[in-house]
Amino acid sequence: MEIHIGIQNVSREIVFETDLSKDEVLERVRAAVQDNTPLEIADNKDGTIVVPAGVLGYVEITDTTSRRVGFIAG
Repeated sequence: MEIHIGIQNVSREIVFETDLSKDEVLERVRAAVQDNTPLEIADNKDGTIVVPAGVLGYVEITDTTSRRVGFIAG
């Protein structure tokens, strides 16, 4: 999944890929907003993105498998 996180009063968004399913990401976002706790999501590069729930502007979740393009060297 590709995740786009918009932060209030910040012009750039955070973009990363994760192995979590759409439902897992949605569950974490909902829990963070409801409990006013930081949103924590592990990315594909062994990192962790942590965003305080109070500054979340939006979270966009897209499936990256349908948009990949590859080339095979001959």
